[in-house]
Amino acid sequence: MSKARGFLQEFQEFAVKGNMIDLAVGVIIGAAFGKIIDSLVKDIIMPIISFILGGEVDFTSKFLLLRAPEGYTGPQTYEALTEAGAVLLSWGNFITILINFILLAFVVFCLVKAVNSARERVSRQEQVEEATAPAPTPEDVALLREIRDLLKK
Repeated sequence: MSKARGFLQEFQEFAVKGNMIDLAVGVIIGAAFGKIIDSLVKDIIMPIISFILGGEVDFTSKFLLLRAPEGYTGPQTYEALTEAGAVLLSWGNFITILINFILLAFVVFCLVKAVNSARERVSRQEQVEEATAPAPTPEDVALLREIRDLLKK
């Protein structure tokens, strides 16, 4: 029983460490952020691209049929062919995911750039404050001032 209790205590220490919690929060926020980017591409960018190109452009449904199932006579849509077990080269889905990645990388770059800029601004402000702050009074001068003040009394 002692080994099991020691193992559980060691696991608890590992799981509650600050870095582990920070990582978990980062992963959760990253997953939510990924969904936002997916929606941005699917619901905003792709319709704009479709409008610019003058037609219905849905990259997710673009594919190349490599091998159809034997005797398949159903619709030639991505969903139906996938369900029937066809071998498809889904190049449209790849393009959509690539656009998602580029947008995500761009947004992360902008965030990192903004954080670095803020850090630099704070660092410059601290340097200015240090430069304008008076130098601390040496100990011997402070001691002499104390003696002078005591002698005055």
